[in-house]
Amino acid sequence: MSIVPQLNPVMHAPARLQIAAVLARAEEVEFSVIRDVILVSDSVLSKHLSALCEEGFVELEKAPRAGRQRTWAKLTIDGRRAFKGHMEAVSQLVIAAETAVAAD
Repeated sequence: MSIVPQLNPVMHAPARLQIAAVLARAEEVEFSVIRDVILVSDSVLSKHLSALCEEGFVELEKAPRAGRQRTWAKLTIDGRRAFKGHMEAVSQLVIAAETAVAAD
């Protein structure tokens, strides 16, 4: 019996999905880079990173660099698994929708 991928409600929020997509492509990414890529405010990004951290999907590291405190984020192993599973579920939905449209 195969396991059917399920949408992850924590990952499903658009900003969180974008954050995970950015983090999936790198070992770690600085807060300001994530903010600039997904085009949200500092407070919105902080809120979504906190939700991902609470779920154990993201780890944050704060360290002084270039004379000021900077925050770096990275996906945990669980975060990578959750992102992968969520994307598989989304892909299955897209395939099902395309099949239904083609049948019409």
